[in-house]
Amino acid sequence: MTDGIAFNRMADRLRDLGVQTRYGGGALRAQGICHGAAGVGAVSIKRGNSGALVVWCHACEDNARFLDAIGWTLADLNDEPLSDQPRDRSADDTWIPCRDRGHKRIAQYVYRDELGNVVHGVTRCDHKCFAQWRPDSSTRSGRRWSLNDPDGNRLVRLVPYRLPELLTAKAVDRVIFLAEGEKDVAALVDHGLAATCNAGGAGKWTTEHARHLEGADVTIVADRDPAGRKHAEHVVDTLRGIARSVYVVQAKTGKDAADHFAAGHTDSEFLQVWAPVPYPGDPEAAA
Repeated sequence: MTDGIAFNRMADRLRDLGVQTRYGGGALRAQGICHGAAGVGAVSIKRGNSGALVVWCHACEDNARFLDAIGWTLADLNDEPLSDQPRDRSADDTWIPCRDRGHKRIAQYVYRDELGNVVHGVTRCDHKCFAQWRPDSSTRSGRRWSLNDPDGNRLVRLVPYRLPELLTAKAVDRVIFLAEGEKDVAALVDHGLAATCNAGGAGKWTTEHARHLEGADVTIVADRDPAGRKHAEHVVDTLRGIARSVYVVQAKTGKDAADHFAAGHTDSEFLQVWAPVPYPGDPEAAA
């Protein structure tokens, strides 16, 4: 049985966030906003034997990212807060710096370190504003809307998006796809690929990001515009002598990976435009 205080609060929360849901098979099925998936069914929500909600994302294979995306903690899965679990609302509410202009948050991307700890996050609004935040337990919301101190010094590490998943994929010799933004990463992941990017879009990739790709086979999906080309060229420069192989591809249709898949193409249909660091033994010479 799904009826209960926590279940009703969950249903209300998803409704307020505009998350698509449907009820079936004894569970509430929800859109996978934790990894940018469209449609319903990626996440199942039901009451467990203990009475608490059981949330499972079939793509992320856990509940952490989904809870982050909706601003909940494990304590919120109970009808009443657990006495030994503080109600840390570090990813709570939909407030973003541009809300005073009538903008609404539509996505949140959480950047984690090698151990899965939150380093910082990025929110996206319906007007394509991107705001970055860092965890800060001293604030009511549990976050600060800046990654720098007043003097402009960075306070958090630079890490690639989905770093734990990137490291897992690299360990088993999977190709790492490198896109320009989180939305494109979500499209790649939804099609079964290992993917990452940097926060801030084109021009923000650094050698600090690149070091995590040491020994990896990398395919850069370059946006089809001058900024995308420049970004790809810069990423290639940081990966020379680091990655085992580097290929640069573009969408067969549209500007980016999301457009490519939206047009019905598969990953094998990306158009290769450059092979600056061919895979060892590949007869194709670098361009």
